[in-house]
Amino acid sequence: MKATIKTQGRQFSVAEGDVLVVNRYPKTEVGTTVEIKDVLAAGEGAEFKVGSPYLAGALVTARVLENKRGKKVIVFNDYKRKEHYYIGVEIYNAMAREGGPPIRPPETAPAPATPTPPRN
Repeated sequence: MKATIKTQGRQFSVAEGDVLVVNRYPKTEVGTTVEIKDVLAAGEGAEFKVGSPYLAGALVTARVLENKRGKKVIVFNDYKRKEHYYIGVEIYNAMAREGGPPIRPPETAPAPATPTPPRN
């Protein structure tokens, strides 16, 4: 028998014997049985039923096979405005304070403006 379940904000289509990888259920150990009551649809062929939004009385039981941690994710924030990039200014001031000769950022000439052709 096949079923479509909703757990932890995601939907899965499952059948008996399937192995799913989901986020860790709180306070569960290996071997614990978890009951999932959010069954959206279940059955096969002529016996297929769809809930609105869930099937009344339907239940899917699952057993926790393993609890593990995923790979650590590093998040980089990119800011919209240029004023948030202070790295170059701080390095320049640190070099000037160490007693060395003052290092000036390179002077760059602005690029000449090219006229845009009119659109027809």
